Amino acid sequence: MTQKDETIAVIGLGYVGLPLAILFSRYYTVIGYDQSKKRVAELNQFQDITNEVAPGALREVLELVGESNGKNGLTITDSSALIANCDVYIVAVPTPVDDKLLPDLSLLRQASHLIASVLKKGDLVIYESTVYPGCTEEEMIPILQQVAGLKVNEDFGVGYSPERVSPGDRSKQVENIVKVTSGSDLFFAQRVDGLYRSVIKAGTYLAPSIKIAEAAKVIENTQRDVNIAFMNELSKIFSALDIDLMEVLKAAQTKWNFLPFHPGLVGGHCIGVDPYYLIHKSRQVGYDPELIRSARNLNDGMSAYVANRMVSLMERKGIQIQGGSVLIVGASFKENTSDIRNSRVFDLMHHLSVYQLKVELYDPLVDRDEVRNLYGKACYSSQDQLQGYDGIIYAVPHLVFKGFDFARFLKTPSVLYDLHGFVTDSAVDETL
Repeated sequence: MTQKDETIAVIGLGYVGLPLAILFSRYYTVIGYDQSKKRVAELNQFQDITNEVAPGALREVLELVGESNGKNGLTITDSSALIANCDVYIVAVPTPVDDKLLPDLSLLRQASHLIASVLKKGDLVIYESTVYPGCTEEEMIPILQQVAGLKVNEDFGVGYSPERVSPGDRSKQVENIVKVTSGSDLFFAQRVDGLYRSVIKAGTYLAPSIKIAEAAKVIENTQRDVNIAFMNELSKIFSALDIDLMEVLKAAQTKWNFLPFHPGLVGGHCIGVDPYYLIHKSRQVGYDPELIRSARNLNDGMSAYVANRMVSLMERKGIQIQGGSVLIVGASFKENTSDIRNSRVFDLMHHLSVYQLKVELYDPLVDRDEVRNLYGKACYSSQDQLQGYDGIIYAVPHLVFKGFDFARFLKTPSVLYDLHGFVTDSAVDETL
Protein backbone atom coordinates (compact mmCIF):
# COMPACT_ATOMS: atom_id res chain seq x y z
CA MET A 1 0.00 0.00 0.00
CA THR A 2 1.63 3.21 -1.19
CA GLN A 3 0.77 6.88 -1.31
CA LYS A 4 -1.82 7.74 -3.97
CA ASP A 5 -2.44 10.83 -6.08
CA GLU A 6 -6.21 11.13 -5.57
CA THR A 7 -7.51 13.51 -2.92
CA ILE A 8 -10.40 12.16 -0.85
CA ALA A 9 -13.05 14.08 1.08
CA VAL A 10 -14.84 12.27 3.91
CA ILE A 11 -18.12 13.99 4.74
CA GLY A 12 -19.16 13.38 8.35
CA LEU A 13 -16.57 12.65 11.07
CA GLY A 14 -18.55 10.60 13.55
CA TYR A 15 -18.27 6.96 14.60
CA VAL A 16 -17.94 5.86 10.95
CA GLY A 17 -16.33 8.75 9.14
CA LEU A 18 -13.43 9.49 11.49
CA PRO A 19 -11.87 5.98 11.51
CA LEU A 20 -12.33 5.83 7.73
CA ALA A 21 -10.70 9.23 7.21
CA ILE A 22 -7.76 8.22 9.38
CA LEU A 23 -7.31 4.95 7.48
CA PHE A 24 -7.35 6.59 4.05
CA SER A 25 -5.09 9.44 5.18
CA ARG A 26 -2.24 7.02 5.76
CA TYR A 27 -2.09 6.50 1.98
CA TYR A 28 -3.94 9.47 0.44
CA THR A 29 -4.43 13.18 0.97
CA VAL A 30 -7.71 13.37 2.88
CA ILE A 31 -9.97 16.30 3.78
CA GLY A 32 -12.26 15.42 6.66
CA TYR A 33 -15.37 17.61 6.68
CA ASP A 34 -17.92 17.99 9.45
CA GLN A 35 -20.54 20.72 9.79
CA SER A 36 -20.09 20.83 13.58
CA LYS A 37 -17.56 23.51 14.49
CA LYS A 38 -17.31 22.01 17.97
CA ARG A 39 -16.45 18.58 16.58
CA VAL A 40 -13.86 20.03 14.19
CA ALA A 41 -12.23 22.05 16.96
CA GLU A 42 -12.02 19.02 19.26
CA LEU A 43 -10.54 16.79 16.57
CA ASN A 44 -7.94 19.40 15.66
CA GLN A 45 -6.94 19.31 19.34
CA PHE A 46 -6.60 15.50 19.02
CA GLN A 47 -9.73 14.91 21.11
CA ASP A 48 -12.26 12.28 19.98
CA ILE A 49 -15.25 11.98 22.31
CA THR A 50 -16.41 8.83 20.50
CA ASN A 51 -13.21 7.01 21.56
CA GLU A 52 -13.34 5.09 18.27
CA VAL A 53 -9.71 5.68 17.31
CA ALA A 54 -6.61 4.53 19.13
CA PRO A 55 -4.74 7.13 21.20
CA GLY A 56 -2.21 8.93 19.05
CA ALA A 57 -3.70 7.82 15.71
CA LEU A 58 -5.46 11.14 15.13
CA ARG A 59 -2.37 13.17 16.02
CA GLU A 60 -0.25 11.00 13.74
CA VAL A 61 -2.25 11.64 10.55
CA LEU A 62 -2.98 15.29 11.29
CA GLU A 63 0.72 15.96 11.68
CA LEU A 64 1.49 14.33 8.31
CA VAL A 65 -0.04 17.33 6.51
CA GLY A 66 2.62 19.62 5.11
CA GLU A 67 5.48 17.17 5.54
CA SER A 68 7.79 16.97 2.57
CA ASN A 69 8.03 13.17 2.54
CA GLY A 70 4.64 12.49 0.97
CA LYS A 71 1.16 13.63 0.01
CA ASN A 72 -0.81 11.63 2.57
CA GLY A 73 -2.30 13.07 5.75
CA LEU A 74 -5.57 14.40 7.14
CA THR A 75 -6.95 17.93 7.26
CA ILE A 76 -10.10 18.44 9.35
CA THR A 77 -12.40 21.34 8.53
CA ASP A 78 -15.92 22.74 8.53
CA SER A 79 -15.21 24.81 5.40
CA SER A 80 -16.81 23.55 2.20
CA ALA A 81 -14.22 25.50 0.20
CA LEU A 82 -11.50 23.04 1.20
CA ILE A 83 -13.27 20.07 -0.40
CA ALA A 84 -13.72 21.76 -3.78
CA ASN A 85 -10.63 20.22 -5.38
CA CYS A 86 -11.13 16.65 -4.20
CA ASP A 87 -11.45 13.72 -6.62
CA VAL A 88 -13.42 11.33 -4.39
CA TYR A 89 -16.21 12.16 -1.94
CA ILE A 90 -17.18 9.60 0.71
CA VAL A 91 -20.40 10.28 2.63
CA ALA A 92 -20.63 8.92 6.19
CA VAL A 93 -23.49 10.83 7.83
CA PRO A 94 -26.23 9.41 10.10
CA THR A 95 -29.47 8.09 8.62
CA PRO A 96 -31.94 7.94 11.54
CA VAL A 97 -35.72 7.62 11.57
CA ASP A 98 -38.19 10.38 12.39
CA ASP A 99 -40.85 10.39 15.10
CA LYS A 100 -43.11 8.34 12.80
CA LEU A 101 -40.35 5.71 12.37
CA LEU A 102 -39.86 6.68 8.73
CA PRO A 103 -36.42 7.15 7.12
CA ASP A 104 -34.92 10.57 7.79
CA LEU A 105 -32.66 11.31 4.82
CA SER A 106 -32.17 15.00 5.63
CA LEU A 107 -28.46 14.74 6.48
CA LEU A 108 -27.83 12.55 3.45
CA ARG A 109 -29.56 15.08 1.20
CA GLN A 110 -27.57 17.93 2.76
CA ALA A 111 -24.33 16.07 2.10
CA SER A 112 -25.38 15.40 -1.49
CA HIS A 113 -26.16 19.09 -2.08
CA LEU A 114 -22.80 20.05 -0.56
CA ILE A 115 -20.90 17.67 -2.84
CA ALA A 116 -22.93 18.62 -5.91
CA SER A 117 -21.99 22.26 -5.39
CA VAL A 118 -18.31 21.41 -6.05
CA LEU A 119 -18.68 18.28 -8.21
CA LYS A 120 -16.70 18.24 -11.47
CA LYS A 121 -16.12 15.86 -14.36
CA GLY A 122 -14.25 12.70 -13.44
CA ASP A 123 -15.19 12.82 -9.74
CA LEU A 124 -16.47 9.85 -7.74
CA VAL A 125 -19.09 10.03 -4.97
CA ILE A 126 -19.40 7.08 -2.57
CA TYR A 127 -22.12 6.65 0.05
CA GLU A 128 -21.50 4.63 3.22
CA SER A 129 -24.64 5.53 5.18
CA THR A 130 -27.19 2.75 5.68
CA VAL A 131 -30.27 3.18 3.48
CA TYR A 132 -33.04 1.11 1.91
CA PRO A 133 -32.44 -0.62 -1.46
CA GLY A 134 -32.78 1.93 -4.26
CA CYS A 135 -32.17 5.03 -2.15
CA THR A 136 -28.86 6.02 -3.74
CA GLU A 137 -30.17 5.84 -7.30
CA GLU A 138 -33.67 7.16 -6.61
CA GLU A 139 -32.87 9.94 -4.14
CA MET A 140 -29.18 10.91 -4.14
CA ILE A 141 -28.07 10.66 -7.77
CA PRO A 142 -30.88 13.01 -8.93
CA ILE A 143 -29.66 15.63 -6.45
CA LEU A 144 -26.08 15.30 -7.68
CA GLN A 145 -27.11 15.57 -11.33
CA GLN A 146 -29.53 18.44 -10.90
CA VAL A 147 -27.39 20.65 -8.67
CA ALA A 148 -24.08 19.95 -10.44
CA GLY A 149 -25.52 19.99 -13.96
CA LEU A 150 -23.61 16.79 -14.73
CA LYS A 151 -24.67 13.32 -15.81
CA VAL A 152 -23.91 10.17 -13.89
CA ASN A 153 -21.63 7.61 -15.61
CA GLU A 154 -20.76 10.16 -18.31
CA ASP A 155 -19.39 13.01 -16.20
CA PHE A 156 -19.05 11.48 -12.73
CA GLY A 157 -19.54 8.15 -10.97
CA VAL A 158 -21.36 7.00 -7.86
CA GLY A 159 -20.60 4.10 -5.54
CA TYR A 160 -22.08 2.54 -2.45
CA SER A 161 -19.95 0.77 0.15
CA PRO A 162 -21.84 0.27 3.42
CA GLU A 163 -20.08 0.80 6.72
CA ARG A 164 -19.58 -2.21 8.96
CA VAL A 165 -18.06 -0.72 12.09
CA SER A 166 -18.88 -1.99 15.56
CA PRO A 167 -18.83 0.98 18.00
CA GLY A 168 -16.84 0.24 21.13
CA ASP A 169 -15.04 -2.77 19.64
CA ARG A 170 -11.50 -1.89 18.64
CA SER A 171 -10.79 -5.51 17.71
CA LYS A 172 -12.89 -4.85 14.58
CA GLN A 173 -11.07 -1.98 12.92
CA VAL A 174 -12.35 -0.83 9.53
CA GLU A 175 -9.29 -2.18 7.68
CA ASN A 176 -9.87 -5.65 9.16
CA ILE A 177 -13.48 -6.01 7.99
CA VAL A 178 -14.33 -7.18 4.47
CA LYS A 179 -15.78 -4.23 2.54
CA VAL A 180 -18.76 -4.63 0.22
CA THR A 181 -18.40 -2.30 -2.78
CA SER A 182 -20.54 -1.34 -5.77
CA GLY A 183 -20.85 1.30 -8.46
CA SER A 184 -23.22 3.03 -10.85
CA ASP A 185 -21.65 1.16 -13.80
CA LEU A 186 -18.88 -1.39 -14.25
CA PHE A 187 -16.14 1.19 -14.70
CA PHE A 188 -16.98 3.10 -11.55
CA ALA A 189 -17.73 -0.09 -9.61
CA GLN A 190 -14.19 -1.26 -10.31
CA ARG A 191 -12.83 2.15 -9.38
CA VAL A 192 -14.70 2.04 -6.04
CA ASP A 193 -13.51 -1.50 -5.38
CA GLY A 194 -9.91 -0.64 -6.22
CA LEU A 195 -9.99 2.38 -3.92
CA TYR A 196 -11.10 0.37 -0.90
CA ARG A 197 -8.93 -2.60 -1.80
CA SER A 198 -5.91 -0.30 -1.57
CA VAL A 199 -6.48 0.23 2.18
CA ILE A 200 -8.67 -2.66 3.43
CA LYS A 201 -6.43 -5.51 4.57
CA ALA A 202 -9.37 -7.93 4.85
CA GLY A 203 -10.23 -7.43 1.18
CA THR A 204 -13.37 -6.39 -0.66
CA TYR A 205 -16.47 -7.97 -2.20
CA LEU A 206 -17.70 -6.31 -5.40
CA ALA A 207 -21.50 -6.56 -5.47
CA PRO A 208 -23.29 -6.67 -8.84
CA SER A 209 -25.21 -3.43 -8.22
CA ILE A 210 -25.72 -0.58 -5.79
CA LYS A 211 -29.14 -1.94 -4.82
CA ILE A 212 -27.66 -5.29 -3.85
CA ALA A 213 -25.00 -3.62 -1.71
CA GLU A 214 -27.68 -1.47 -0.03
CA ALA A 215 -29.86 -4.52 0.60
CA ALA A 216 -26.96 -6.56 1.98
CA LYS A 217 -26.23 -3.89 4.57
CA VAL A 218 -29.80 -3.37 5.71
CA ILE A 219 -30.45 -7.10 6.17
CA GLU A 220 -27.28 -7.58 8.24
CA ASN A 221 -28.74 -5.53 11.08
CA THR A 222 -32.31 -6.65 10.46
CA GLN A 223 -31.21 -10.26 10.89
CA ARG A 224 -29.68 -9.42 14.26
CA ASP A 225 -32.82 -7.57 15.28
CA VAL A 226 -35.01 -10.59 14.49
CA ASN A 227 -32.70 -12.99 16.32
CA ILE A 228 -32.54 -10.80 19.43
CA ALA A 229 -36.33 -10.44 19.34
CA PHE A 230 -36.56 -14.24 19.48
CA MET A 231 -34.33 -14.24 22.56
CA ASN A 232 -36.41 -11.50 24.17
CA GLU A 233 -39.56 -13.51 23.59
CA LEU A 234 -37.91 -16.58 25.11
CA SER A 235 -36.96 -14.44 28.11
CA LYS A 236 -40.62 -13.59 28.68
CA ILE A 237 -41.74 -17.18 28.24
CA PHE A 238 -39.15 -18.69 30.56
CA SER A 239 -39.64 -15.98 33.15
CA ALA A 240 -43.32 -16.99 33.31
CA LEU A 241 -42.24 -20.64 33.60
CA ASP A 242 -39.68 -19.81 36.32
CA ILE A 243 -36.84 -21.19 34.18
CA ASP A 244 -33.40 -19.53 33.98
CA LEU A 245 -32.95 -18.53 30.33
CA MET A 246 -29.17 -18.18 30.71
CA GLU A 247 -28.94 -21.82 31.77
CA VAL A 248 -31.19 -22.80 28.86
CA LEU A 249 -28.89 -21.00 26.44
CA LYS A 250 -25.78 -22.64 27.90
CA ALA A 251 -27.32 -26.04 27.26
CA ALA A 252 -28.59 -25.15 23.78
CA GLN A 253 -25.24 -23.73 22.69
CA THR A 254 -23.63 -27.16 23.00
CA LYS A 255 -25.22 -27.88 19.58
CA TRP A 256 -22.84 -26.83 16.81
CA ASN A 257 -25.32 -24.76 14.80
CA PHE A 258 -27.18 -22.97 17.61
CA LEU A 259 -26.81 -19.20 17.14
CA PRO A 260 -25.39 -17.49 20.28
CA PHE A 261 -27.75 -14.53 20.62
CA HIS A 262 -28.94 -13.12 23.94
CA PRO A 263 -31.88 -11.00 25.09
CA GLY A 264 -31.54 -7.31 25.83
CA LEU A 265 -32.55 -3.73 25.11
CA VAL A 266 -32.08 -3.12 21.39
CA GLY A 267 -31.20 0.45 20.53
CA GLY A 268 -28.42 2.34 18.84
CA HIS A 269 -28.11 3.83 15.41
CA CYS A 270 -28.03 0.52 13.51
CA ILE A 271 -29.99 -2.48 14.80
CA GLY A 272 -32.69 -0.32 16.36
CA VAL A 273 -33.11 1.79 13.20
CA ASP A 274 -32.17 -0.09 10.01
CA PRO A 275 -35.15 -2.49 10.00
CA TYR A 276 -37.46 0.51 9.67
CA TYR A 277 -35.72 1.39 6.38
CA LEU A 278 -36.48 -2.07 5.00
CA ILE A 279 -40.05 -1.94 6.34
CA HIS A 280 -40.54 1.44 4.62
CA LYS A 281 -39.30 0.23 1.24
CA SER A 282 -41.26 -3.04 1.51
CA ARG A 283 -44.48 -1.13 2.09
CA GLN A 284 -43.75 1.11 -0.88
CA VAL A 285 -43.90 -1.93 -3.15
CA GLY A 286 -47.03 -3.30 -1.47
CA TYR A 287 -45.60 -5.90 0.92
CA ASP A 288 -46.08 -5.81 4.69
CA PRO A 289 -43.02 -7.49 6.31
CA GLU A 290 -44.79 -9.09 9.27
CA LEU A 291 -41.82 -10.88 10.84
CA ILE A 292 -39.51 -7.85 10.69
CA ARG A 293 -42.23 -5.53 11.97
CA SER A 294 -43.16 -7.92 14.78
CA ALA A 295 -39.52 -8.24 15.85
CA ARG A 296 -39.16 -4.46 15.92
CA ASN A 297 -42.31 -4.06 18.00
CA LEU A 298 -41.19 -6.74 20.43
CA ASN A 299 -37.74 -5.22 20.89
CA ASP A 300 -39.12 -1.70 21.22
CA GLY A 301 -41.39 -2.98 24.01
CA MET A 302 -38.61 -4.48 26.11
CA SER A 303 -37.99 -1.29 28.11
CA ALA A 304 -41.56 -1.35 29.39
CA TYR A 305 -41.29 -5.09 30.09
CA VAL A 306 -38.09 -4.64 32.14
CA ALA A 307 -39.67 -1.80 34.11
CA ASN A 308 -42.72 -3.95 34.89
CA ARG A 309 -40.54 -6.88 35.97
CA MET A 310 -38.47 -4.60 38.21
CA VAL A 311 -41.58 -3.28 39.92
CA SER A 312 -42.95 -6.81 40.37
CA LEU A 313 -39.69 -7.98 41.96
CA MET A 314 -39.72 -5.00 44.32
CA GLU A 315 -43.35 -5.62 45.30
CA ARG A 316 -42.60 -9.28 46.09
CA LYS A 317 -40.06 -8.07 48.66
CA GLY A 318 -42.47 -5.59 50.16
CA ILE A 319 -40.59 -2.54 48.93
CA GLN A 320 -42.63 0.66 48.70
CA ILE A 321 -42.81 1.55 45.01
CA GLN A 322 -44.03 5.14 45.13
CA GLY A 323 -41.03 7.20 46.19
CA GLY A 324 -38.68 4.22 45.94
CA SER A 325 -35.27 4.61 44.31
CA VAL A 326 -33.67 2.71 41.42
CA LEU A 327 -30.18 3.06 39.95
CA ILE A 328 -29.61 2.14 36.30
CA VAL A 329 -26.01 1.16 35.58
CA GLY A 330 -25.05 2.03 32.00
CA ALA A 331 -26.50 4.65 29.64
CA SER A 332 -25.09 3.90 26.18
CA PHE A 333 -26.89 1.75 23.62
CA LYS A 334 -24.33 -1.07 23.98
CA GLU A 335 -21.31 -2.04 26.01
CA ASN A 336 -17.90 -0.33 25.89
CA THR A 337 -19.01 2.71 23.89
CA SER A 338 -20.00 6.26 24.77
CA ASP A 339 -22.68 6.33 22.05
CA ILE A 340 -26.08 7.17 23.56
CA ARG A 341 -27.99 7.65 20.30
CA ASN A 342 -31.30 5.80 20.45
CA SER A 343 -30.32 4.13 23.72
CA ARG A 344 -33.32 2.29 25.17
CA VAL A 345 -32.00 2.96 28.67
CA PHE A 346 -33.78 6.30 28.58
CA ASP A 347 -37.05 4.59 27.67
CA LEU A 348 -36.47 2.35 30.66
CA MET A 349 -36.02 5.40 32.87
CA HIS A 350 -39.30 6.79 31.58
CA HIS A 351 -41.26 3.59 32.24
CA LEU A 352 -39.87 3.31 35.77
CA SER A 353 -40.74 6.95 36.45
CA VAL A 354 -44.36 6.24 35.52
CA TYR A 355 -44.49 4.17 38.74
CA GLN A 356 -43.30 7.28 40.60
CA LEU A 357 -39.94 5.73 41.31
CA LYS A 358 -36.92 8.00 41.69
CA VAL A 359 -34.54 6.84 38.92
CA GLU A 360 -30.84 7.71 38.77
CA LEU A 361 -28.28 6.88 36.08
CA TYR A 362 -24.59 6.01 36.30
CA ASP A 363 -22.15 5.62 33.40
CA PRO A 364 -18.55 6.91 33.46
CA LEU A 365 -18.09 6.40 29.69
CA VAL A 366 -20.73 8.75 28.33
CA ASP A 367 -20.66 12.53 27.98
CA ARG A 368 -22.89 13.92 30.74
CA ASP A 369 -23.61 17.12 28.80
CA GLU A 370 -24.71 15.08 25.77
CA VAL A 371 -27.04 13.02 27.98
CA ARG A 372 -28.58 16.20 29.36
CA ASN A 373 -28.89 17.83 25.93
CA LEU A 374 -30.40 14.80 24.16
CA TYR A 375 -32.57 13.36 26.91
CA GLY A 376 -32.82 15.98 29.64
CA LYS A 377 -31.40 13.55 32.22
CA ALA A 378 -28.57 13.72 34.72
CA CYS A 379 -25.92 11.02 34.60
CA TYR A 380 -23.42 10.28 37.35
CA SER A 381 -19.83 9.50 36.39
CA SER A 382 -18.39 8.84 39.86
CA GLN A 383 -19.33 6.18 42.40
CA ASP A 384 -18.95 8.85 45.07
CA GLN A 385 -22.21 10.36 43.77
CA LEU A 386 -24.20 7.18 44.40
CA GLN A 387 -26.48 6.73 47.43
CA GLY A 388 -28.51 3.81 48.78
CA TYR A 389 -31.13 2.32 46.40
CA ASP A 390 -34.13 0.04 46.64
CA GLY A 391 -33.11 -1.52 43.35
CA ILE A 392 -30.30 -1.59 40.81
CA ILE A 393 -30.59 -2.56 37.13
CA TYR A 394 -27.43 -3.58 35.31
CA ALA A 395 -28.42 -2.32 31.87
CA VAL A 396 -25.12 -2.10 29.96
CA PRO A 397 -22.21 -4.52 30.61
CA HIS A 398 -19.25 -2.17 30.18
CA LEU A 399 -15.95 -3.88 30.93
CA VAL A 400 -15.13 -1.05 33.33
CA PHE A 401 -17.93 -2.36 35.55
CA LYS A 402 -16.24 -5.73 35.93
CA GLY A 403 -15.51 -6.29 39.59
CA PHE A 404 -17.48 -3.25 40.76
CA ASP A 405 -19.47 -4.01 43.88
CA PHE A 406 -22.65 -2.08 43.20
CA ALA A 407 -24.48 -4.28 45.70
CA ARG A 408 -22.96 -2.15 48.45
CA PHE A 409 -25.26 0.66 47.33
CA LEU A 410 -28.38 -1.45 47.93
CA LYS A 411 -30.71 -1.03 50.89
CA THR A 412 -32.33 -3.94 52.73
CA PRO A 413 -34.53 -5.31 51.28
CA SER A 414 -33.68 -4.52 47.67
CA VAL A 415 -33.65 -5.92 44.12
CA LEU A 416 -30.65 -6.51 41.85
CA TYR A 417 -31.75 -7.07 38.23
CA ASP A 418 -29.07 -8.00 35.67
CA LEU A 419 -30.13 -7.70 32.04
CA HIS A 420 -27.06 -9.47 30.63
CA GLY A 421 -25.96 -12.14 33.09
CA PHE A 422 -22.95 -9.91 33.63
CA VAL A 423 -22.84 -9.93 37.40
CA THR A 424 -21.42 -12.96 39.18
CA ASP A 425 -23.16 -12.24 42.43
CA SER A 426 -25.51 -14.43 44.42
CA ALA A 427 -27.47 -11.29 45.29
CA VAL A 428 -28.85 -11.07 41.72
CA ASP A 429 -32.60 -11.55 41.85
CA GLU A 430 -33.21 -12.01 38.13
CA THR A 431 -31.51 -11.87 34.74
CA LEU A 432 -33.19 -11.01 31.50
